[in-house]
Amino acid sequence: MSTPTTAGRAASSEPHPDELVTPAAGAPSLAHVLPAVAASLGTDVAGGADARALLGLPAARRVCVVLVDGLGHLNLAERGGHAPFLRSLLASSRPLLSTFPSTTATAVAAFGTGRGPGATGMLGYTVRVPATGRLGNLVSWTDMPPPEEWQPHPTVFERLVADGVRVTSVGPARFHGSGLTGAALRGAAYAPAESLGSRVDTVVRALREPGLTYLYWHDVDKTGHHHGWGSWQWGEALAELDFELGRLARSLPRDTLLVVTADHGMVDVDPSRRRDVGTDPVLGAQVGTTGGEPRALHLHVERGADPEVVAARWRDELGDDAVVRTRDEAVAAGWFGPVEPRVRPVVGDVVVAMTGAATVVDSRTQTPASIELRGVHGSLTAREMLVPLLVLG
Repeated sequence: MSTPTTAGRAASSEPHPDELVTPAAGAPSLAHVLPAVAASLGTDVAGGADARALLGLPAARRVCVVLVDGLGHLNLAERGGHAPFLRSLLASSRPLLSTFPSTTATAVAAFGTGRGPGATGMLGYTVRVPATGRLGNLVSWTDMPPPEEWQPHPTVFERLVADGVRVTSVGPARFHGSGLTGAALRGAAYAPAESLGSRVDTVVRALREPGLTYLYWHDVDKTGHHHGWGSWQWGEALAELDFELGRLARSLPRDTLLVVTADHGMVDVDPSRRRDVGTDPVLGAQVGTTGGEPRALHLHVERGADPEVVAARWRDELGDDAVVRTRDEAVAAGWFGPVEPRVRPVVGDVVVAMTGAATVVDSRTQTPASIELRGVHGSLTAREMLVPLLVLG
């Protein structure tokens, strides 16, 4: 498996989209963004000065951070014709590493706390909750403990507010007070706005005063899931984003730093390379619960089953379509960063990272609509793991 040195390449020397990129301490990552921004604002957040130096952010009185759900660095580079404003920033940028799994709940928690998933416990779309043995959903926050209990570390927003910095979060009304927001992004004053244009206007008003304003946009990811990131629909979603972010850049006060990043990229998958734990007697043998998602699975084996045996079976069956590790192997390889004792049982007994365009689903717990998604993410390929860091100001 490749090392994460691909994350330091210039945009002109891109890694192959199928190349595997593993997280590693010290590599520029999504978890560095908010600590670096805090340091740019003059706030002493732990690790902030080092993160700022790593990302090269200048000092600022006002900062706008935009997180675009599903806008991978390689996705943007390959479809940049739809995004002249973002493309103009891409040439002088370098990508960051997302998390493993490269999925929203995991990545946003790393972004919001400056800590890896081994510390936050945000380990996928779904996770097995040790106290109940049930699958909890980290996006809808169903069958989960209270967010501050599941993810107890302070967020960067909380630390900024405690230091007297004005922090505003702009997003859809339904996210205000949600479990995921409470776990990953608590502490900011919330300003609800629905359309992208309305969110841009809200950001501009908020930044009349010094401080940090955070804007989240989801339609690029949503469109990619349903139509694929290679579709014309995805191109239109990217074009809408580009137009509004260009307007945002022109509307911000002159002393504002604009930072645009994303939580993960996306791959378009091949239905003929889809396997189902729920119906496949080989893959389903001795697997009690399947957490995660179709590109990054946490297999919790049945009582008495040997994870080494299950892992070997999956390696033999999936071949080049997956990288399969036991929990100990995945943790030792640093896939989740340092893993706290309370989080270790959340990691699957066996962890599976899919490659190419392959997926493994579980029809016992996943809906038909989710199984049929065209664009997905979660694994270690460069297309999923590399996210942009675009800076203006």
